[in-house]
Amino acid sequence: MAIRMIVIDPDEVLHKTAKAVSVVTPNVKKLLDDMADTMYDAEGVGLAAPQVGILKRLIVIDADEEHGLIKMINPEIVSTEGEQLGPEGCLSIPGINGDVRRAETVTVRGLDREGKEITITGSGLLARAFQHEIDHLNGVLFTDIAEKIYEMTADETEE
Repeated sequence: MAIRMIVIDPDEVLHKTAKAVSVVTPNVKKLLDDMADTMYDAEGVGLAAPQVGILKRLIVIDADEEHGLIKMINPEIVSTEGEQLGPEGCLSIPGINGDVRRAETVTVRGLDREGKEITITGSGLLARAFQHEIDHLNGVLFTDIAEKIYEMTADETEE
């Protein structure tokens, strides 16, 4: 596995739409593994392929103990329920947080790293992470939709 360089806004790749993955190849599996390593190294809870400079519809998320590490290919939100307003940050936008309104619960369908269809329903932080990472695949950053944006203090960035 390898740690990849995280692309920082305003890099144009973060504002483009990622392409669907048509075949799950060994390179796709390696990229998913590298993305997970990169996410953990950066102490994040999610990462999308555009954040490592690759315009493919791939995400990795580790936002709750129930689901653990999720590696998903071509994820799409198939249903939403409720609403939450809360803080978000992004590995591609260091030092900035924002209050973003999201669905409280989402159901997401896609493929696992073996190419098998999976459907996951998550609430709270997992739902927020799914929506945030899928937005990345569509060239949308949390700062594009935040109701309020603020800089993190030095204490917050050290936590």
